[in-house]
Amino acid sequence: MTSLTPPNAQFDHLDDHVADHGAEHPDHRMFGLATFLVADAMTFAGFFAAYLTFRAVNPLMPGAIYELELPLPTLNTILLLVSSATFHRAGVNLRRQNNERCRLWLMLTAFLGLGFLASQMVEYFTLPFGLTDNLYASTFYALTGFHGLHVTLGTLMILIVWWQCRSPSGRVTASNHFPLEAAELYWHFVDGIWVILFVILYLI
Repeated sequence: MTSLTPPNAQFDHLDDHVADHGAEHPDHRMFGLATFLVADAMTFAGFFAAYLTFRAVNPLMPGAIYELELPLPTLNTILLLVSSATFHRAGVNLRRQNNERCRLWLMLTAFLGLGFLASQMVEYFTLPFGLTDNLYASTFYALTGFHGLHVTLGTLMILIVWWQCRSPSGRVTASNHFPLEAAELYWHFVDGIWVILFVILYLI
């Protein structure tokens, strides 16, 4: 005589199998992101090393290196440091299932990122040198422009997450918060790179 397994029991067995499979095979997305950030950090490290080596072994002619004003870069540093704090608050509120507050903090973070980009553009228009004036000028624009590209990408990621967590049943929730965690880690990375860049370009 054939025994039939109740449908509910079959689904319960499937859920147990999926749970066991997830425990044995953890999510590797964060590891992949970390690997990407390490590779990206090495790219920045190459830029920094080339710039510092150039400054050390090839002193430029008098007047070739310009004295940079600090107010705008300092403002940019403050904007990014504050944005790291606001992004952290967004993650805290998402894990508390408070999507509205999460979206509020995300939007504030995006505005800070846009403020950084606007301030960077103002600095470009007020610099006493152009992109092709000399090797120092070209290196300055390459470093800050490459970093600005990262800030632009990070801001777009924030806006995408902001849209995806518009409701507790959206794609980004308290139980599925990897997109927000990935964007937050990337944003903290970009902020850290800026601090190093600020010291190398404006303070040394």
